[in-house]
Amino acid sequence: MSRRTRGACRGTRALPTGRRGDAVAIVASVIAGCAAALVFSGARADTSGPGTAAVSAAAPEVSAGVRRSGLEDLQPATRAMQLDDGQNPGMLWVIEGESAWARRPDPGAPSCADCHDDARRTMRGVAARYPAFDAGLARPVDLGQRIDLCRTRHQGTAPFGPETAPRLQLEAFVAHQSRGLPIAPPDDARLAEFRARGALQYRTRMGQLDLACADCHDRNAGRRLGGSLIPQGHPTGYPIYRLEWQAAGSLQRRLRGCLTGVRAQPHAYDAVEAVELQLHLMRRAAGMPIETPAVRP
Repeated sequence: MSRRTRGACRGTRALPTGRRGDAVAIVASVIAGCAAALVFSGARADTSGPGTAAVSAAAPEVSAGVRRSGLEDLQPATRAMQLDDGQNPGMLWVIEGESAWARRPDPGAPSCADCHDDARRTMRGVAARYPAFDAGLARPVDLGQRIDLCRTRHQGTAPFGPETAPRLQLEAFVAHQSRGLPIAPPDDARLAEFRARGALQYRTRMGQLDLACADCHDRNAGRRLGGSLIPQGHPTGYPIYRLEWQAAGSLQRRLRGCLTGVRAQPHAYDAVEAVELQLHLMRRAAGMPIETPAVRP
């Protein structure tokens, strides 16, 4: 075991335990983290210079011909759960979002339907084009952020906030209208610098385990870690219902979980860095069909 790997495992000892369930989760995370450090140690070259972030040696991106949705890697029962709307628990968020679409947030304030009419028609293809550039903020926003901006700008009410049930419900409902359509990142020159930073972030090693997104999801996709298959990591079904969460969650939540898993500081919710990474992931998955709401372990 290398000095770096020993340090990564030692660095987990100071994690707080809290309740018994939290302690069990932390122990499992420590074991998985040490395993990851052992599996991936030596699998990349350090191309960094003095005082710069370490960037993983270029691994070939997953080509269009061999890209796989996480749906293809599911156990048969979980796959059947996603494909049957009557069994898919994520549909509960879609149904609640449909109700919210027609509901006015305050007396005199317009509903989503008042502005956008029938979502089955007007929202078809919208989720496939997000994140998108917002001129007012002069930066890209994801679909959940767009929903909150609509609330403040057009409905005159407070934003829901990230990872709240109402925002996830509306986001799931809107994204569901694009199910089956190919992901189509916008060809907007204003997004170029943000997308480039997201691509660099994807290849930058981080955290105590010194791993980049590319180390897992490009270089080692299809291998197993702690009994779990390492997916290619395409964002085809967000918001997704994760059995681990027993709830629906956003892509931002999943990315924060990945960063925590490599012992890195997660991005704040709605931070521009989180959206930059989403931009790169959507470009990487361009052409793959949207599945919202997807189900994952």
